[in-house]
Amino acid sequence: MGNTSPFSSVPGMFTHRVAESGDAVAFSHPVPDPSGAPEKWETLTWSQTLDRVRDLALGLHSLGVTSQARCAIASGTRMEWILADLAILCAGGASTTVYPSSTPPDCAYILSDSGSMVVFAEDAAQVAKLVDQRAQIPGVSKVVVFDGDGDGDWVITLDELSALGAELREERPGLFDALVAAVRPDHLATLIYTSGSTGRPKGVRLDHSNWLYEAQAVQDLDEELRGQGWEMLTPDDVQYLWLPLSHVFGKLMQVSQLRIGFRTAVDGRVDKIVDNLAIVQPTFMAAAPRIFEKVYNRVVMQAAEGGAAKYRIFRWAAGVADRVAREKEKGRTPTGLLAVQHRVADRLVFSRLRARFGERLKFFVSGSAPLSPEIGRFFYGAGILILEGYGLTETSAGTFLNRPGSVRFGTVGLPMPGTEVKLAEDGEILIRGGCVMRGYHNLSGATEEALGPDGWFATGDIGVLEGGHLRITDRKKELIKTSGGKYVAPQGIESRFKALCPYVSNLVVHGDRRPYCTALVALDPEAVGVWAAENGLGHLDYTALTAEPRVRQMVQEAVDELNRGLPRHETVKRFTVLPHDLTVEEGEITPSLKMRRRTIEAKYRHLLDAMYEDSVRPL
Repeated sequence: MGNTSPFSSVPGMFTHRVAESGDAVAFSHPVPDPSGAPEKWETLTWSQTLDRVRDLALGLHSLGVTSQARCAIASGTRMEWILADLAILCAGGASTTVYPSSTPPDCAYILSDSGSMVVFAEDAAQVAKLVDQRAQIPGVSKVVVFDGDGDGDWVITLDELSALGAELREERPGLFDALVAAVRPDHLATLIYTSGSTGRPKGVRLDHSNWLYEAQAVQDLDEELRGQGWEMLTPDDVQYLWLPLSHVFGKLMQVSQLRIGFRTAVDGRVDKIVDNLAIVQPTFMAAAPRIFEKVYNRVVMQAAEGGAAKYRIFRWAAGVADRVAREKEKGRTPTGLLAVQHRVADRLVFSRLRARFGERLKFFVSGSAPLSPEIGRFFYGAGILILEGYGLTETSAGTFLNRPGSVRFGTVGLPMPGTEVKLAEDGEILIRGGCVMRGYHNLSGATEEALGPDGWFATGDIGVLEGGHLRITDRKKELIKTSGGKYVAPQGIESRFKALCPYVSNLVVHGDRRPYCTALVALDPEAVGVWAAENGLGHLDYTALTAEPRVRQMVQEAVDELNRGLPRHETVKRFTVLPHDLTVEEGEITPSLKMRRRTIEAKYRHLLDAMYEDSVRPL
């Protein structure tokens, strides 16, 4: 049932990688220039990384961190996050992840529920949250800040923690190796808090064996694909890592690096992604679908800005890309007229698109939310491969993945090596294997509900298996049942709409126990701003644009096109344009860019109700 890792812990895998790769570059990361000059990228070899981690780990030991003691990290993705995480694990502790966007009460709840004793905080803003909630987190004995100064008592700097470790290293030279050797596969490694139905987040317990299993699955997949003539990952590859490391997807990419040995460029600033792609020149990158949607939308807008002729060429090229992708999905190479058209489209459109991502890109990995098949096929036909995958926090992220040479858009691919899948009678996806969590923290009842006696984890997602490929049809709890008794799966409709309207960031389909489906529409501020300038409305701000009749007409045309491809009971009868985009700060989407459907519906209940005021019968 499982793959077998040669290691007994993540620290053991890390120190083995250092022994194997030593002077090779492990990481690169941007460092701002205090003078205001353009920032530079610095590198760390594997050996240099170990030197920094060793002193931080010993510093934690001197603060009293012992086996499986929880230490939290409240920070965006950056080099110090990775160093802190490795140090916690090497000290024998377990990392509790906290999104930097979390509110002070949420931070306090996670720190208290996890029993965290040390917190790594990114900057003064994160420290302020902790100070504000200090009375609620009496178990936190020390805060270690990445950027900023200590207070001489409760808050110390990263350098001060490292200095504590350096002193201990001089006194006890063999202590670090002893701490690493003492970590066992069944020791807790990571606590990641995910939203629960009660409104309180649930702490998912992932131990070292979970991450060893995931890392080995990636290694085994590489070997499997190499035997089929495909090269996926090697030590010579370069990953661009911007994913939130507080999320399980980002953590998976971390441990994969330790197993394979490729170099990782680290920068979590989302607004820097496009610029960094040209600098980093990665061979692969993992991302949420929203990133690909934004790139696609920008390409569409630029084509439209170029005038009617240029836009017609783009639409023609997009059609060619779709036909080419569909041929390749069937395992066929385009021939004849389609092959000629593809070469022309490549010269006119696709080659410029590929240049945005650097010259070395092999593939992207998409996860966290559904990828629109239309957008996936557009990129595939343009020569940019997006491998959509699937997993949950409770399954250590990496559970299914499309393979090069066996891509099926609209599916999340085949199980990762060592993972088992089956469908319950109602279509719920059940997963078993070393990827599955050991349970929820302090919630035995919830653990028993999710994990059956035979080890099958109930995902809460509904799906179908098509020739081994898994297609997710919807969340079990998000299926809509109209008052006419018809079932509607909103995610597929929402995903399809994004490919039809490049000016929309999110569509929220609603209709549970209602006579018909309606939708809330959130516009993409950047995209609709470009559209406004092109249509003589550049003087209007975002809020004014959402009320502009021509904007509504533009959305209506996309809704009409969407409805033409849907069964009658799934069509969107009415929609309302929201006065602002959905944001993490407002709690409407998660930091991994998933919609919080229930939160959105509760917040905009008045708008939803208004779309049904004159309804008289079910449709």
